[in-house]
Amino acid sequence: MLHYSVVFLVIALIAALFGFGGIASGAVEIAKILFFIFAAIAIVSFVLGLVNKR
Repeated sequence: MLHYSVVFLVIALIAALFGFGGIASGAVEIAKILFFIFAAIAIVSFVLGLVNKR
């Protein structure tokens, strides 16, 4: 999921470079959403890993 977030961020940078502001802002929003989903899943997985070790 983090990989897709980086891919959309690169797409946004390229679109912004060529002047496609609407596409760039959409790609940035998708990248942010994917990153926060990744972060939430990573935190939950880390906490569950700590709980299951006991």
